[in-house]
Amino acid sequence: MQVFTRVQEMQEWSLQQKRLGKKIGLVPTMGYLHDGHLSLVRRAKAECDVVIVSIFVNPLQFGVGEDYEEYPRDLTRDAALLEKEGVEATFAPSVKEMYPQGYSTTIEVGGEITAKLCGKSRPGHFKGVTTVVSKLFNICLPEVAYFGQKDAQQAMIIEKMVRELNFPLRIVRGPIVRESDGLAMSSRNVYLNEEERKSALVLSQALGLARELIENGETSVGKVKEAMINLINSKPFTDIDYVEIYNGEDLSDLAEIKGKVLVALAVRVGKTRLIDNLLLEV
Repeated sequence: MQVFTRVQEMQEWSLQQKRLGKKIGLVPTMGYLHDGHLSLVRRAKAECDVVIVSIFVNPLQFGVGEDYEEYPRDLTRDAALLEKEGVEATFAPSVKEMYPQGYSTTIEVGGEITAKLCGKSRPGHFKGVTTVVSKLFNICLPEVAYFGQKDAQQAMIIEKMVRELNFPLRIVRGPIVRESDGLAMSSRNVYLNEEERKSALVLSQALGLARELIENGETSVGKVKEAMINLINSKPFTDIDYVEIYNGEDLSDLAEIKGKVLVALAVRVGKTRLIDNLLLEV
């Protein structure tokens, strides 16, 4: 496996693969890889000729007071995991390489799709995401890029950006990968102490409750949200950021629960902000 840290070298390698007729798959990550990331890598390996995994903790998508400095990093560990999976190339640039002195260009997707959920509680977050992802697409030149369903809003926004800016590639979403007890895998799970880890299970439990209510015929957005909120508030160390139910295609409001539905939540457990979601066809 080759590890590139320079934009020009990564781009030249990708262009060479294209000249050889190779189909490139890209898995963008912030590193500290877990089985959720590796499930995307395995899918990319199955569907593409060569796979690039980017590892970059992107400062543009972190707000003031968020965990940019604390975010877990271990490139040696990550590279060993990726080599074991047969990945052809890793792109691990520095911040200075991605955003040299004087850098000022950003890419922003407009509309309510970026104004809700994490976009509401983390202003500027998605502008940082779409900016770095656009750069990664232009540097790595993939035909297919792989994102996880756990970041459902992010995936929707990137799909919209690709569609509207005519990027010549396809976005594939991989399903949420969970621990054996139901907690969605996240690099931030390492922040949780033992008691917080137990309380964190309420995210998947609240989604399970929503699924049960909806499958039993409940169509009221308000009633399902209320039941979820009451369950989350019954656990220690929890502080709700949001619990929402929107149209699963574009995050528009729902008069009632029907069609493609996204149930999404963000909860602080102790100091750790966790997200999870459920996509249903009702």
